[in-house]
Amino acid sequence: MPQSSAPSAQVTAAEISRIAGVTRATVSNWRRRHDDFPAPSGGTDSSPLYDLEEVRAWLASRGQRTAATPSGELRTTLRLREPAGAGTSDLLLLVLAAARRPADDLTGLLALPDADLVERANDAAAGVADVVPGTEPVRFTAADTAVLRALLLCVRDEGAQTALGVLAERELEDSAASGVYRTPAPLADLLARLVPGSPARVLDPACGSGTLLSAAAARGARELYGQDSLPVQARRAAVGLSLTAGEGVDVTVRTGDSLRADAFPDLTVDAVLCNPPYGDRDWGHDELAYDSRWVYGFPPRAESELAWVQHALAHLSPGGHAVLLLPPATAGRASGRRVRAELVRSGALRAVIALPAGASVPLHVGLQVWVLQRPEPGGPERRSVLFVDTAADTATSTGATAATARTRGGGRSAALDWEGITARALDAWRAFAENPDTFEGEPGVAHAVGLVDLLDDVVDLTPARLVRASRAEVDPAALSAEADAARRGLVEAARSLARTAGREGWSAADATAREWRTATASDLARGGALALLRSQPESARTRTQAPGGGTGGGGRPGTRAVLTASDIATGSGPTGDPAGLHDDTAPVIAAGDVLVRAIASTGGPMARVAGEEDAGALLGPHVHLFRPDPARLDPWFLAGFLGAEENIAGASTGSTILTVNPGRLRVPLLPLEEQRRYGEAFRHVHELRAEARRAVLLAQETARLLASGLTGGQLLPSRAANEVRGRGGNSPH
Repeated sequence: MPQSSAPSAQVTAAEISRIAGVTRATVSNWRRRHDDFPAPSGGTDSSPLYDLEEVRAWLASRGQRTAATPSGELRTTLRLREPAGAGTSDLLLLVLAAARRPADDLTGLLALPDADLVERANDAAAGVADVVPGTEPVRFTAADTAVLRALLLCVRDEGAQTALGVLAERELEDSAASGVYRTPAPLADLLARLVPGSPARVLDPACGSGTLLSAAAARGARELYGQDSLPVQARRAAVGLSLTAGEGVDVTVRTGDSLRADAFPDLTVDAVLCNPPYGDRDWGHDELAYDSRWVYGFPPRAESELAWVQHALAHLSPGGHAVLLLPPATAGRASGRRVRAELVRSGALRAVIALPAGASVPLHVGLQVWVLQRPEPGGPERRSVLFVDTAADTATSTGATAATARTRGGGRSAALDWEGITARALDAWRAFAENPDTFEGEPGVAHAVGLVDLLDDVVDLTPARLVRASRAEVDPAALSAEADAARRGLVEAARSLARTAGREGWSAADATAREWRTATASDLARGGALALLRSQPESARTRTQAPGGGTGGGGRPGTRAVLTASDIATGSGPTGDPAGLHDDTAPVIAAGDVLVRAIASTGGPMARVAGEEDAGALLGPHVHLFRPDPARLDPWFLAGFLGAEENIAGASTGSTILTVNPGRLRVPLLPLEEQRRYGEAFRHVHELRAEARRAVLLAQETARLLASGLTGGQLLPSRAANEVRGRGGNSPH
């Protein structure tokens, strides 16, 4: 009996627009104006679905070139696979094997006939089978050739980590797993840096995709141990860490529930890093009632987080540190009071650090970092616990923005001043750890609280409540002078904003909006009108040429700053750390370059023109650099159109995180003189946005200082103001 062919995937109109590299409006026009456009094969009248192969055939018949990226092609090919095809675990192994080969080898594999490609892929995956836990022997077949080619192409052109992410998201969809999120890289780095010294052995008992263990490896850890209850996450972590941890680092990842089925029951490590699941009432409360890990008290059913805390402490060597990311309710919920009291009384809890909302999922909640240390027999007596509130003035500091961006998944992501958050937390923790008894703290931000003051009936460990009590130590004269300076700055900023807003640099179009004849950035690059540069993804760097052979501008001194996507969103100068780039080929920014964020959001502008203050900085990750030929393209004109909301939407792909494909961004084809007129208008818009941002930040800072001074007793309300209100009839009777 002949085998039935694999059913074609169905795509939405939005997906067709991404495949073809056009706007959604263009797809709607095709549907209305062309009788031969494929008829819907599913969906509803309001959200029709189209057969992917019919769409591709129709596009080919019109000479429409596909604009899909290698990662996009991999996603599509995975959707088209027959159910009997290779499992994702096998493909994960192939990612690891491919990442260890130079790009030329991958090109050679792609040129092989199908039968030879399948044989070589089986051999390559079998060679690394011991890395991924719980996998069966690899058996690629002829039915897998399409996905094998798509995978190898994605690894070659976009890097192994990109291919790894596509495979993981596909398997998470297939397994109906939910609530799986990566710990943001800046947060993972902070958690790793809160561990004193350079721990050699590190465990993450809820490792997810391995972000925290990767941060530990970057700090010098040589033995990495991870466990996760989701097999896809454990496999992804095993492969990802093998790609990024470096030579000489031992990686051991296991699958299973760490609380119920600890894969490392006899393991003791120097440090534990963990971002455990929150609010899990089915964590094993009934069957683990007599577990030896509950040294500090049996965690109540609603306190799974305190079970993870004690699990982490149980795996530490005496004197070792554990750093956990926990929800704020853990610090004050009544049901956990006894366990919290014992953690404080024993000296195991060393610090609680509050983060601003948006630091990690759930983004609307300000999470907390708990730093713990397993007590040493005969060790020093602990008399206090450090509390730090990094959110105290993060939202109003000059390096941050309160703006948030809505992602396609419906959540919100925040642009945070990670440099300031990290410095505030680390400075306080290091000073406290060096000498807790003489630690002075910072009023309203960091405060060491004695154990006696914490061990009341509530044992509330909320940092904001405890550091607020220290604000009375602020000198009234100093606070008054600071508030007055902020107020004067606000008045001047408001005047400058009014002057900028009063300028006119545009006029109304005719009866209808102007229509553009456009070209993609890829077309302009091929024609020599601009060059497109970006920093290499880390997975690609591990297998590329020696330093100095990259695309963009030579090696980098260690003192150069890095311009990040957050800097574009907030309008700040370059703030990134060059140590985080891990390579010598990052492009060097020149004045007049146009910089576009690679992750789409509405949290601030998407594009800007590099000024003289940016020149010489290194291009950070998740930033695209467009270097225009000044004889053909005006940089401000280019930035204005590249960063337009509709342009970014049309060039973005992804589900929750929208990734901008720079080559698909479109630019109107206009004479240079007309470009310059538009460029001047866009420059004015940039100045208006910058003045507005400065005024808002100064207004927030002024209000914060005044409110803090009035409530803390350092500032007194004006008697004159009260007398005026009284004469106006507003005084109470």
